[in-house]
Amino acid sequence: MASVAEAAVLPEPSSAQDTADPANMDTAAAEKVAPGADTSPESAEKMGLVQRIRLTWDSVRMTVFVLGSAMVVLIAARNTLTWHAQKLWGFSGSYWQRRWDNIYDFFGEDPATLGILGTCLVTSMAFFGFNSLLIFLDMTGRPKYLLRYKIQDAKEVPLPKWKMWKCLRVVLRNHIFITIPGMGVLYYLMQLRGCSFGRELPTFHWVLFELVVYSLVEELGFFYSHWLLHSPFMYARVHKFHHEWKQSIGMVGVYCHPIEHIMSNIVPTGLGPLLMGSHVATMWFWFSLAFVQTSISHCGYHFPFLPSPEAHDYHHLKFNNCFGVLGVLDRLHGTDTQFLNSKQHERHFMSMTLVPVREQIPDVDPKGKKSPEKTLAKTK
Repeated sequence: MASVAEAAVLPEPSSAQDTADPANMDTAAAEKVAPGADTSPESAEKMGLVQRIRLTWDSVRMTVFVLGSAMVVLIAARNTLTWHAQKLWGFSGSYWQRRWDNIYDFFGEDPATLGILGTCLVTSMAFFGFNSLLIFLDMTGRPKYLLRYKIQDAKEVPLPKWKMWKCLRVVLRNHIFITIPGMGVLYYLMQLRGCSFGRELPTFHWVLFELVVYSLVEELGFFYSHWLLHSPFMYARVHKFHHEWKQSIGMVGVYCHPIEHIMSNIVPTGLGPLLMGSHVATMWFWFSLAFVQTSISHCGYHFPFLPSPEAHDYHHLKFNNCFGVLGVLDRLHGTDTQFLNSKQHERHFMSMTLVPVREQIPDVDPKGKKSPEKTLAKTK
């Protein structure tokens, strides 16, 4: 069986133009070796494997901590908010159930209408509603205050109209001819799986558990499908189209070849609800969350109080790092080594202040040295 280090070797993109500059690769190997140290290849490989395992374990612990903390906070917030809602506005504990009853009656209690038409409407509203705000910002540069949150200086604002229309045409093509028919296929599979399309909603705590499972399943599906898309054959014929955008915008998450849209967008997102046999309402919430998350990851801005898009933005800049969503599998396979030594990694956190992260962690360190990442971005 191949070692972890061997399994982590990622095929380079087939185009020299789209391969990261070797001058900016990780320089850890160039560090001086202490006198008397064992420099044999076997020792170096063993040390690399131990380091990889240690980093992977740290990443797993951090992921478990974040997901576990989120569940605790959400449960506590849910109980607190419910109590205050009952106290101030007289909401009963069945508030969300009553809202679902209204939606259920609106769609005529028909599972097919809920599973296909309802899913298309809800996910479309989430994706295009969120991106309409980003489009306005990218096309007008207003409000100017928000431009402080740009990740890359090279990001064009205002964006040329032809670029926006080209992106919108591809997104609408994928949405109409891939996503909507895909909802029909998904409905059929959910019927076979025995998923619920009924009036009664699952409990709040069960939904939280399902969301954690969805996130882990998506990480597996997205990482390995994305990794495959970076093989020479698939990159040249399929994935290179998506990487036309080195400074991306929110809708670029769906700006891709139809094969990629199925492999990396639809399948990894839909596997979780199928695996869990989820209620259609939970599926609506998850799909909406996934569409908004991919828009944040591609938007090119690191806004406060939103998940950090630094890792995926770095992927569009470098091409050969940060293939996953949570970062666990990137740590396991060593596909985040450059990212870990970059300014972008230092900024990879949810900012809880209005001060832009580039001002919190500037490109120029106290010694006056510029970040190599910023230099690379400018030269490109």
